[in-house]
Amino acid sequence: MRCKFLLYCVTACLLVSVFGAQLLGQDTTNGAYGHSDMIKTENKPVDVAKRNSNSIALFMCGDVMTGRGIDQILPHPSDPIIYESYMKSARGYADIAEQANDPIGYPVSFSYIWGDALEELEKVSPDVRIINLETSVTKSNDYWKGKGINYRMHPDNILSLSAAKIDICALANNHVIDWGYAGLVETLESLEGANIKTAGAGLNRVQAQVPAIKPVPGKGRTIVLAFGLKTSGIPSSWGAADDRPGVNLLKDLSDKSLGDIKKEVRRVKRKGDIVVASIHWGGNWGYDIPQGQIGFAHRLIDEAGVDLVHGHSSHHVKGIEVYRQKLILYGCGDFLNDYEGIGGHEAFRADLSLMYFATLDPLTGKLVELKLVPTQIRRFKIRRASKVDTHWLKDALNREGAKFGTRVSLSEDNRLILQWQ
Repeated sequence: MRCKFLLYCVTACLLVSVFGAQLLGQDTTNGAYGHSDMIKTENKPVDVAKRNSNSIALFMCGDVMTGRGIDQILPHPSDPIIYESYMKSARGYADIAEQANDPIGYPVSFSYIWGDALEELEKVSPDVRIINLETSVTKSNDYWKGKGINYRMHPDNILSLSAAKIDICALANNHVIDWGYAGLVETLESLEGANIKTAGAGLNRVQAQVPAIKPVPGKGRTIVLAFGLKTSGIPSSWGAADDRPGVNLLKDLSDKSLGDIKKEVRRVKRKGDIVVASIHWGGNWGYDIPQGQIGFAHRLIDEAGVDLVHGHSSHHVKGIEVYRQKLILYGCGDFLNDYEGIGGHEAFRADLSLMYFATLDPLTGKLVELKLVPTQIRRFKIRRASKVDTHWLKDALNREGAKFGTRVSLSEDNRLILQWQ
């Protein structure tokens, strides 16, 4: 009888330890790195069907460059004359792309350029869609002299952004004033006319600093503040002034810059809001992430109340960090550009990119899940990346994410899922 009692006690203890671990959010299976130690399930991707109905889902990507060559294949192309040492007609970029691959057969529809991305957006149905729009939307001929490269899209082609139901465009970048201050003013007017919110540029300094706010009914709000740094190629003279249009240009990553952001976040953020800092920073090539960027991203989260850092400027994807359960994208790569067929930097595979689908808890701002859809630019259109290219992206993200403790796994449907420590 006593033996049976002891047996029951041992069995009960084992059951308590197993179920207790599950209740505490622990798992005894192998973790993302193949270790058998316990890993908290709060750090693991959550199936869409199991998400909290109050969570906010965001779509983000890297640079969307619908000007120049891409503008030429759309229904209302701008005057093709450009002022580059390499090319004198924007149509030349379309010609190069067609020579590299198959004919595009333009003019194309407004939705053409998004290709397979439209199906993915429809499938995921994110609450908010955010892009860095790296072009001027204008008929202005006042190109910025001496800059070398000037991107513009005709205002009548704004429907190409509406085709993807873009909610917010970050504009603090090094191409939005390529066709002068008048071009920037028309860009702002064109986007407002299309009911697309903007952040990072304005008719003066105050307007350039005002964030874009997108309410998510029944859940909260998504607030996007956009900034640019000179390290991305933004001319100093593009910074908005009290009496001049321009972009929200940070002079540096100093305490003062952080303090200004902190004040703005405190002014607008309330319970249930997700705050995104969209930053155009750094050069176009190279995987190295400067310590200054890492430290500033951490301080945005620790001190300024930012929930997600959306970094861009690099022409290729860079490492991903989850810092204190909050997502930092240091470089999202070019999502859409007209570089197809142009040689150089092939090792970085700038034709490959990602659709970043992030799910966040609006009460804490913490990352719940990040799913990545690998893409490729071909014939000036987004298409799903092949299995081979998806594996290339997976390897690159795992290599560059190792120092941050992040890793991606490949799902059966050729998508990538972020895992973090």
